[in-house]
This record gives sequence, structure tokens and C-alpha cells, in this order.
Amino acid sequence: MDRRSVGAAIRPDTPGQCRKRQFRQQGRPRAALGRKAVPRLHRRAWHDRAGPDLLRDPGTGPAALKAFADLLDRLVLTPSRNAKLKLLTDYLAATPDPDRGYAIAAITRDLDILSVKPAMIRALVAERVDEVLFGYSYDFVGDLAETVSLIWPAPFPPSVAVGDISPARGENGERSATSAPLSPLAGEMATQRTEGGASAAPMLSAIVETLQQASRSDGPKLVERWLDDLDSSGRYALLKLITGGMRIGVSSRLMKQALADYGAKDVTEIEELWHGLAPPCLPLFDWLDGKAKKPENLAAAPFRPVMLANPTDLEELARYDPADYLAEWKWDGIWVQVTAERGVCRIYSRTGDDISSAFPDLLEAMEFDGAIDGELLVGHFEDGAIRTGTFSDLQQRLNRKTVPAKLQKRYPAVLRAYDLLQAGGDDLRPLGFEARRERLEAFVEALPKERFDLSPLVPFESWEEIAEKRNAPPDPVIEGLMLKRRDSAYVPGRPKGPWFKWKRDPYLVDAVLMYAQRGHGKRSSFYSDYTFGVWTGAADDAQLVPVGKAYFGFTDEELKQIDKFVRDNTIERFGPVRSVRAEPDHGLVLEVAFEGLNRSTRHKSGVAMRFPRISRLRWDKPPHEADRLETLEAMLGKDATA
Repeated sequence: MDRRSVGAAIRPDTPGQCRKRQFRQQGRPRAALGRKAVPRLHRRAWHDRAGPDLLRDPGTGPAALKAFADLLDRLVLTPSRNAKLKLLTDYLAATPDPDRGYAIAAITRDLDILSVKPAMIRALVAERVDEVLFGYSYDFVGDLAETVSLIWPAPFPPSVAVGDISPARGENGERSATSAPLSPLAGEMATQRTEGGASAAPMLSAIVETLQQASRSDGPKLVERWLDDLDSSGRYALLKLITGGMRIGVSSRLMKQALADYGAKDVTEIEELWHGLAPPCLPLFDWLDGKAKKPENLAAAPFRPVMLANPTDLEELARYDPADYLAEWKWDGIWVQVTAERGVCRIYSRTGDDISSAFPDLLEAMEFDGAIDGELLVGHFEDGAIRTGTFSDLQQRLNRKTVPAKLQKRYPAVLRAYDLLQAGGDDLRPLGFEARRERLEAFVEALPKERFDLSPLVPFESWEEIAEKRNAPPDPVIEGLMLKRRDSAYVPGRPKGPWFKWKRDPYLVDAVLMYAQRGHGKRSSFYSDYTFGVWTGAADDAQLVPVGKAYFGFTDEELKQIDKFVRDNTIERFGPVRSVRAEPDHGLVLEVAFEGLNRSTRHKSGVAMRFPRISRLRWDKPPHEADRLETLEAMLGKDATA
């Protein structure tokens, strides 16, 4: 396939962001090992010794694996969103094609190498390292690539006596300048050379293209030889590149913004092209570099950047004329975009992730040509209408790669339509909401009624009237109201004024998980006590402040999911407490329910929750969309006057 074609979407159909660890602990209890057992120092060491010119190493050049390793090291140690953007744009500027295209695909988990899977990496390390030692090390470190990069032993030829130095290695186990090529299987695979002519780390493109052409039997041999030839930081970068399990705090959204900043483009242009790009994305970079026109997205059923609403209250709404707005219920499900075009059907999350494979029953019913904005729910068709299930019912369908027929029957997926973005090849987004709504009503009428229905409008003449209806919704699955200007076009982003969201009372907030602590009794092997926070400060440099702690409200299965997230995203340890990665574009959002708020001088935020509990896990919501401290302050004022 021509690399410069952009006709195929590169994102696989994945049901969510939660990936299950497959390594078994062999029935042995987890044990807390001392830090010296598996020294988690290599990434910080690279960070400390990297010079100010991070990406231009005179020995290997900007496109080497070392540059990619350095980028990962810096990203994982940089909490600031703006600093991450600077690192990414600098890397894009310093790295030539096709390496940078493969790098961004790996970071955003859009690079799929069939000859290499995590299970194969585990099998390789099992041949070199005691299984029990690896199991405890993996449990302590919490990341497969990092564990393997640290624990991978240096190879020695069979003829070398115990205690002798390998002729291919120096005193510290590093490969000598006269060592053999990285892999005889790679043939003429490109590598970079130091000034002295020694073999250095392979280029990213060479690694990816070699493995893409390799058979499943040759893939492990290639990876094993590379692991032998690289140091721990290089091994870490190699494994992250080929397995895609980054966890470095860079979401697809942040990468799109970095590409937009690099090419001085609007991020919505990048989003519109995203699902039509195939690595190494050469047409995209030709356009960003000013060498070619903007590529045309030829992918069928692409994702369209979403329009977001601003939170509001009665005081703010008083500044607007209610006659200019239409109201509809805000349903407690997952906001999605369902798109069907030229026989291709896709279900996208609000962030553009393809979650089609988790909802095959809804996918099969998408016999139309268009793009609908709506709420994904579960529901049964009874007496001519869909009876909506709870969010807990919907959770039974989330984060699954395969969905058994029995589960589909018990929890059928349905779509409650809000908006129509495209129909029959016509882009309806420039039209006003009222005009789009009329088209939507006719469009949904022709769809299977057991899978699709329309979110009804809520008639009102004054803000006071709609406030009363908001406080007494007709369905418990309703979580509030949406208010949309009649003439509002569908504009990506969060413009001020056209759309408002007005959540129901009482107290529900979206907070970000910050700390986790081991539980007691039967939960002693799980991280089950959670401290969460909300954002405060300027939008471009917001910080999290803790606002509460909860240890119940979730199911046993959800406990396992959170426990895995904690282990996979730990950044610091304080005895039994772990600090987890919590950044604007990387973290776990928890919907927290609570009965009230109190002023507190003991908490940095100045507020304390009464009886908080985890209402649900928001795997679908990026951390930067969690609530702010001002939201709690407003709730505190209402609670004081109640």
C-alpha cells in the first residue's frame, strides 16, 4: 500500500481505554517489595542527563530510537499540559519522515503490529527470568514494558566462562562498537551510525516496517535480539513503540493539538482528517510543512469534532431570552456519534475513540446514510417505545472486546438521538439547531424503533418554568437539561452562549482520582480507598486539589478495574498509598455522589464532602472535563441556604 494514501482509518475498533492485564499471579499473594528489588530509576536518569538540546544527539541524530526514548522519558515526568505540547512539537520539528509518523501512531495507540503482542513479550521474558520474580516485579512496577526493560538480563555466549566478560560487551554490559548487526533477520534494515561508524539504535521506521513484514515466528526473534542490544531506556522505548501501551499522559486529543500547533493549523482540521490517516501519515506532514495541499479524508464514516455545552444556572440564564432556546433532557448514558456511510458503520465516543466492537447489536441496525449525535443507552422495546435502563445496566456493556449474545439480549444497546450532523451526503452542521432538529425527527422516524428513538423536547416559556421541570424529571435516567439556541450551528469546541447543560440537583460531581490506598480485610490486596480532586486555577495551567475520599459505591468488578488502573498509573508511593497519574489528558474520572458540603480548614480546597461515594466510573470522560472547585463552591452556597 502506498504510504501516502489516506483512505483507511488506522484506529482499531476498541471498546474503551481499559486494557486487562493477562499475566497471572500464579495464585500467590502480592507482596510489597523494597525499591531496590526493581529500581525504577532508569527514566529519571535519562531525564537528568539529557542536555538542553533534547532531540539532537550528535551521535545518533534526531530520528534514532534514543530520541524517541528521551521523548517518552520527558513526557512521563512532565505534568504540565503546555510543557507536554512543547516537547511534542519540538520532536515533530526535529524528527524526519517517516519516523515521526510512526511515533505519533504509537503514542496514540494507532499502530498495530500483528507479529508482536504483549503475550509474546511475556513469553520472551519467561525464558530469561524466573517466573515468580517477574510476577512480583511486574506487580511492583505495574507496567509490562518498564518491568521487562529493567529486568531483562544481559546475554552471554555459551562459550564464555562464568565471571568472564562477554567479547561483545564492555565492563558494564554495554554492547561494544564492533558488535554484530542488530538482527540477521532484518537484512538491510536501516540503522543509524555513530561518528565512529559503530552500529547504533535502529530507526523507528526500520523497526516498524521490519516487524510489519515479519511472520509471527520471526517477530519474537527480532524483538529478542533488539532487547539484547539496547540499554534499559532503549528497551523501554522499543517495547512502548511496538506494543502501544504508553501511559505517558498524552491522549489523542493532546497529540492532535500538538500537530495543530506544529503546523499552525486549527485543531478541528486535524480532527477531521484523523480517522482517514494511516501511519506514517506522510500526506499530513506534507501539508503541515507547507509542501502540499490539505489531504482529502477519503475514509468512510469519519468522526466529526463535537460541540460541547457550558454548565449554567438560573442566575446566568436570566441574561438570555428563553424564547431563543429549545430544551431537551440530558440522559444518563454515554454521549456518542454514530456514523454510517458507503456501507461502513462506526460508533465513536465523545473523544473520537471507535467503540463499535462493543455494541455489535446497535451497529447491525445502522442501515442509514448519515451521522447522528446522541446518547448511548440500554433499553428494551415495550408497548411501542424504548424503556430505558440505568447507567449500571449500560456498564455491563462497557470495556468489552467481545459481547456474548446473552449479554446483548439482556442489555440491548439503543441510541436516543439529539442531533443530525449529516444525512445523505449533506453536511447539516452549518444549519441552525431548530432546522437540524426538524430533519432529525424525520430521519429517526425511518429507523428501527427498537434501536433508535428521539430525545423529546421539553416545552417551556420561562426560565422558572424549565427550572421546575428540571427539578422533577419524568425518568430517573435523566441527569439534567440541555438548552440550545434555535439558530445555533454545530460548531466544534465549547463556544459561549449557544449551548448550556444544566445538571439536576442534588450533588454529583466529576472528580479525578489522585491517590489510592490499600483496603482492609478482604480488600487488603486491592487499592480500594480513593482520594479524588477537582480543578482550580487558570484553564491553561489548572491544578487538582483534593476534595474527598471514598471507599464504597462500586461493584467488585469495578474495584478490579480501578485497582488495575492504580497499578498501571502509579507515579509515587507513600507507604500503603499510591499517587496516580492525574493530568488534563490522562487519568480516571470518577462521578462522585454526596449529600452535602461543609467548609473545612483541614483541606486545601476549603471544602469537605458529606458521605461521598463513587457513583460510577467515567472511562468515557477525559480528566480536563472534570468539574472545577468553583462548582463545589456554588454547591456549598446552595447547601448553606437549604
